[in-house]
Amino acid sequence: MGRYTGPSCRLCRRAGQCLYLKGDRSLSGKCGIQRRDYPPGQHGTRRGKETEYNKQLREKQQMRQAYGLREKQFRSLFEQADRMKGVTGENLLILLERRLDSLVYRLGFGSTHAEARQLVSHGHFLVNGHKLNIPSSQLRPGDVIELREKSRKLPRINENLAAAARRGYPSWIEIDRDHYRGVFKTLPVRAEMTTPVFEERLIVELYSK
Repeated sequence: MGRYTGPSCRLCRRAGQCLYLKGDRSLSGKCGIQRRDYPPGQHGTRRGKETEYNKQLREKQQMRQAYGLREKQFRSLFEQADRMKGVTGENLLILLERRLDSLVYRLGFGSTHAEARQLVSHGHFLVNGHKLNIPSSQLRPGDVIELREKSRKLPRINENLAAAARRGYPSWIEIDRDHYRGVFKTLPVRAEMTTPVFEERLIVELYSK
Protein backbone atom coordinates (compact mmCIF):
# COMPACT_ATOMS: atom_id res chain seq x y z
CA MET A 1 0.00 0.00 0.00
CA GLY A 2 1.34 3.47 -0.94
CA ARG A 3 1.68 6.45 1.33
CA TYR A 4 -1.52 8.38 2.10
CA THR A 5 -1.76 11.54 -0.05
CA GLY A 6 -5.26 12.72 0.84
CA PRO A 7 -6.32 15.62 3.10
CA SER A 8 -4.40 15.69 6.39
CA CYS A 9 -7.33 17.11 8.34
CA ARG A 10 -9.37 14.04 7.41
CA LEU A 11 -6.94 11.86 9.39
CA CYS A 12 -7.18 14.13 12.42
CA ARG A 13 -10.97 14.09 12.30
CA ARG A 14 -10.98 10.30 11.99
CA ALA A 15 -8.62 10.01 14.99
CA GLY A 16 -10.73 12.41 17.06
CA GLN A 17 -7.71 14.55 17.95
CA CYS A 18 -5.12 16.75 16.26
CA LEU A 19 -2.17 14.72 14.94
CA TYR A 20 -0.17 17.88 14.07
CA LEU A 21 0.13 16.97 10.39
CA LYS A 22 -0.01 20.56 9.08
CA GLY A 23 2.60 22.43 11.12
CA ASP A 24 1.54 25.76 12.60
CA ARG A 25 -1.91 25.48 11.04
CA SER A 26 -2.58 22.63 13.48
CA LEU A 27 -2.04 25.07 16.36
CA SER A 28 -4.35 27.72 14.93
CA GLY A 29 -8.11 28.01 14.86
CA LYS A 30 -8.03 26.79 11.25
CA CYS A 31 -7.31 23.18 12.24
CA GLY A 32 -9.98 20.88 10.79
CA ILE A 33 -10.64 19.04 14.05
CA GLN A 34 -11.52 22.34 15.76
CA ARG A 35 -13.96 23.39 13.05
CA ARG A 36 -15.62 19.98 12.53
CA ASP A 37 -15.25 17.80 15.60
CA TYR A 38 -16.73 14.63 14.10
CA PRO A 39 -15.46 11.86 11.76
CA PRO A 40 -15.36 12.54 8.00
CA GLY A 41 -17.91 11.16 5.55
CA GLN A 42 -21.66 11.51 5.19
CA HIS A 43 -22.29 9.40 8.29
CA GLY A 44 -19.61 11.06 10.40
CA THR A 45 -22.02 12.77 12.79
CA ARG A 46 -23.65 9.45 13.69
CA ARG A 47 -21.21 7.56 15.85
CA GLY A 48 -21.95 3.87 16.15
CA LYS A 49 -20.94 1.57 18.97
CA GLU A 50 -17.17 1.12 18.96
CA THR A 51 -15.79 -2.38 19.54
CA GLU A 52 -12.59 -3.10 21.42
CA TYR A 53 -10.91 -4.19 18.19
CA ASN A 54 -11.94 -0.95 16.51
CA LYS A 55 -10.39 1.06 19.35
CA GLN A 56 -7.14 -0.87 19.06
CA LEU A 57 -7.00 -0.53 15.29
CA ARG A 58 -7.81 3.18 15.42
CA GLU A 59 -5.06 3.78 17.98
CA LYS A 60 -2.52 1.96 15.83
CA GLN A 61 -3.56 3.88 12.73
CA GLN A 62 -3.38 7.28 14.33
CA MET A 63 0.08 6.66 15.84
CA ARG A 64 1.34 5.35 12.52
CA GLN A 65 -0.14 8.33 10.65
CA ALA A 66 1.20 10.86 13.17
CA TYR A 67 4.75 9.68 12.49
CA GLY A 68 4.11 9.18 8.77
CA LEU A 69 5.06 5.49 8.60
CA ARG A 70 3.77 2.71 6.41
CA GLU A 71 2.32 -0.41 7.97
CA LYS A 72 5.40 -2.56 7.33
CA GLN A 73 7.72 0.05 8.89
CA PHE A 74 5.48 0.45 11.91
CA ARG A 75 5.11 -3.29 12.47
CA SER A 76 8.88 -3.74 12.22
CA LEU A 77 9.41 -1.10 14.92
CA PHE A 78 6.83 -2.78 17.14
CA GLU A 79 8.60 -6.14 16.83
CA GLN A 80 11.88 -4.44 17.74
CA ALA A 81 10.23 -2.80 20.76
CA ASP A 82 8.78 -6.15 21.83
CA ARG A 83 12.26 -7.69 21.91
CA MET A 84 13.64 -4.92 24.12
CA LYS A 85 13.59 -4.91 27.91
CA GLY A 86 10.92 -2.83 29.57
CA VAL A 87 7.36 -1.90 28.61
CA THR A 88 6.71 -2.64 24.93
CA GLY A 89 4.43 0.34 24.32
CA GLU A 90 6.89 2.80 25.83
CA ASN A 91 9.75 1.18 23.91
CA LEU A 92 7.78 1.71 20.70
CA LEU A 93 7.33 5.42 21.36
CA ILE A 94 11.01 5.81 22.22
CA LEU A 95 12.03 4.08 18.99
CA LEU A 96 9.73 6.40 17.04
CA GLU A 97 11.28 9.46 18.69
CA ARG A 98 14.83 8.19 18.10
CA ARG A 99 14.35 8.24 14.32
CA LEU A 100 16.39 10.92 12.55
CA ASP A 101 13.31 12.45 10.91
CA SER A 102 11.55 12.67 14.29
CA LEU A 103 14.51 14.47 15.85
CA VAL A 104 14.77 16.86 12.89
CA TYR A 105 11.08 17.62 13.44
CA ARG A 106 11.48 18.09 17.20
CA LEU A 107 14.44 20.43 16.62
CA GLY A 108 12.18 22.55 14.43
CA PHE A 109 13.94 22.22 11.08
CA GLY A 110 10.75 20.73 9.64
CA SER A 111 7.24 21.91 10.49
CA THR A 112 5.84 18.36 10.22
CA HIS A 113 7.21 14.82 10.29
CA ALA A 114 6.62 14.61 6.54
CA GLU A 115 8.64 17.75 5.83
CA ALA A 116 11.41 16.62 8.18
CA ARG A 117 11.58 13.26 6.40
CA GLN A 118 11.87 15.01 3.03
CA LEU A 119 14.66 17.30 4.27
CA VAL A 120 16.61 14.30 5.55
CA SER A 121 16.09 12.37 2.31
CA HIS A 122 17.41 15.31 0.30
CA GLY A 123 20.67 15.26 2.24
CA HIS A 124 20.40 18.51 4.19
CA PHE A 125 21.78 17.10 7.48
CA LEU A 126 24.97 15.85 9.06
CA VAL A 127 25.00 13.51 12.05
CA ASN A 128 28.22 13.63 14.04
CA GLY A 129 29.85 15.39 11.09
CA HIS A 130 28.81 12.84 8.46
CA LYS A 131 26.06 13.16 5.86
CA LEU A 132 23.07 10.95 6.67
CA ASN A 133 20.00 10.84 4.44
CA ILE A 134 18.12 7.87 5.89
CA PRO A 135 15.07 9.14 7.84
CA SER A 136 14.60 5.86 9.75
CA SER A 137 18.14 5.91 11.22
CA GLN A 138 18.06 5.31 14.98
CA LEU A 139 20.13 7.88 16.85
CA ARG A 140 21.73 7.55 20.26
CA PRO A 141 21.98 10.04 23.13
CA GLY A 142 24.90 12.34 22.48
CA ASP A 143 24.50 12.39 18.69
CA VAL A 144 24.77 15.82 17.08
CA ILE A 145 22.45 16.80 14.21
CA GLU A 146 23.60 19.72 12.09
CA LEU A 147 22.17 21.47 9.06
CA ARG A 148 24.64 21.54 6.17
CA GLU A 149 26.26 24.90 5.43
CA LYS A 150 24.70 25.24 1.98
CA SER A 151 21.19 24.66 3.38
CA ARG A 152 21.28 27.34 6.07
CA LYS A 153 19.94 30.11 3.85
CA LEU A 154 16.81 28.23 2.83
CA PRO A 155 13.86 30.51 3.78
CA ARG A 156 11.56 27.62 4.65
CA ILE A 157 13.95 26.12 7.21
CA ASN A 158 14.50 29.50 8.88
CA GLU A 159 10.74 30.06 9.05
CA ASN A 160 10.33 26.64 10.68
CA LEU A 161 13.04 27.38 13.25
CA ALA A 162 11.39 30.67 14.19
CA ALA A 163 8.02 28.96 14.64
CA ALA A 164 9.58 26.14 16.71
CA ALA A 165 11.23 28.66 19.04
CA ARG A 166 7.79 30.07 19.82
CA ARG A 167 6.39 26.58 20.55
CA GLY A 168 9.29 25.36 22.66
CA TYR A 169 11.29 22.12 22.62
CA PRO A 170 11.06 18.79 24.46
CA SER A 171 13.57 18.13 27.22
CA TRP A 172 15.41 15.32 25.42
CA ILE A 173 16.95 17.65 22.83
CA GLU A 174 19.08 20.78 22.90
CA ILE A 175 19.09 23.31 20.08
CA ASP A 176 21.77 25.83 19.07
CA ARG A 177 19.92 27.97 16.54
CA ASP A 178 22.89 30.24 15.82
CA HIS A 179 24.87 27.28 14.50
CA TYR A 180 21.89 25.29 13.12
CA ARG A 181 22.80 22.41 15.36
CA GLY A 182 20.97 20.18 17.82
CA VAL A 183 21.96 17.49 20.31
CA PHE A 184 19.97 14.39 21.17
CA LYS A 185 20.65 14.63 24.92
CA THR A 186 18.83 11.65 26.39
CA LEU A 187 16.14 9.08 25.70
CA PRO A 188 12.66 10.59 26.00
CA VAL A 189 10.53 9.86 29.06
CA ARG A 190 7.00 8.59 28.47
CA ALA A 191 5.43 11.17 30.78
CA GLU A 192 6.78 13.95 28.54
CA MET A 193 5.50 12.45 25.27
CA THR A 194 1.99 13.85 25.53
CA THR A 195 1.31 15.37 22.08
CA PRO A 196 -0.61 13.78 20.44
CA VAL A 197 -2.19 11.62 23.17
CA PHE A 198 -1.67 7.90 22.58
CA GLU A 199 -2.80 4.78 24.42
CA GLU A 200 0.03 2.50 23.35
CA ARG A 201 -1.32 -0.42 25.39
CA LEU A 202 -4.11 -0.77 22.81
CA ILE A 203 -1.52 -1.24 20.07
CA VAL A 204 0.29 -3.87 22.10
CA GLU A 205 -3.01 -5.70 22.62
CA LEU A 206 -3.77 -5.50 18.87
CA TYR A 207 -0.44 -6.95 17.75
CA SER A 208 -0.45 -9.57 20.53
CA LYS A 209 -3.53 -11.35 19.18
